[in-house]
Amino acid sequence: MRHKIRLLLSCFALVFSNALLAADSWPSRPIHFVVGFTTGGPSDVIARGLAQKMALLLGQAIVVDNKPGAGGNLAAEYVAHSAPDGYTWLLGNNSILATNEFLYKNLRYSPQQDFAPIGLVAVQPNILVVNNALPVKNLKDLIALAKERPGRLNFASSGAGAAAHLAGELFKTSANINITHVPYKGAQPALTDVMAGHVDMMFATSGSVMQFIRDKKVHALAVTSRTRMKEIPEVPTMSESGLINFEAITWHGIVVPTGVPEDIILRISKSLNTVLTDKELLESYSTMGLEPKSTTPKEFTDYIRLEIPRWSKVVRDSGAIVN
Repeated sequence: MRHKIRLLLSCFALVFSNALLAADSWPSRPIHFVVGFTTGGPSDVIARGLAQKMALLLGQAIVVDNKPGAGGNLAAEYVAHSAPDGYTWLLGNNSILATNEFLYKNLRYSPQQDFAPIGLVAVQPNILVVNNALPVKNLKDLIALAKERPGRLNFASSGAGAAAHLAGELFKTSANINITHVPYKGAQPALTDVMAGHVDMMFATSGSVMQFIRDKKVHALAVTSRTRMKEIPEVPTMSESGLINFEAITWHGIVVPTGVPEDIILRISKSLNTVLTDKELLESYSTMGLEPKSTTPKEFTDYIRLEIPRWSKVVRDSGAIVN
């Protein structure tokens, strides 16, 4: 019996010493930073900016790996089932970490159990834009047109269950209108069809649509934050336009698989918060309407927990379900 106990204790000691050794030598090879949306979209741009800066601090390449589809679920599932060694990260957002578990019937990962939060990266408003051919000048006009044509107007999103989708669902219930959702595999193809007139409108993240607004390729009707954006101060908020207390911002943050050693989590967190003070990165994020947010792993965990009930209510109220 004593022999068995000594053997068991030796095994525990070996596992513990190997974990310490792995944490001490980390990172010793390139890191994969997984993004659940297409190249060129706001999530991709955010991740690539972080990867470039954090690689310099950590001394290893950080490779951005785009795995678009299913509202970010393909990427999330991949990371959730990856080895918990600190070499696979996910850029999570509202949909992946707070709403998809209520939208999808057969989710193959648990947002709350399969990930260890590292830190919030940035928040950004969504902007309601319409194609230039749509005969509306403001939000009031759009609502009136939707009521004249029930079910005939449509809105694009970067994917079923994405923040843009739920912003549209919140708009439907808040304005008591019937508009049809058209999901895409990313913000860029969705916006391309809005600009071409194939789709009427979209709640696009500021990062994905700002340049198109400046170039007058789409018409901005309202922003979904509580206050106007300094980059486009002429565009009113949804609340100012008649939908009181309407708010639907998009947030982004880094998570890793549950089980990554605490020392590695803290190193990633420290490097993330350091690069979020980088002047060049801050300037590039500002042009996209992004507001950087530095948090500890615990603060980001608490932030996600507060977002879950708020967005799950939107899902329930809208009746939105993805098979």
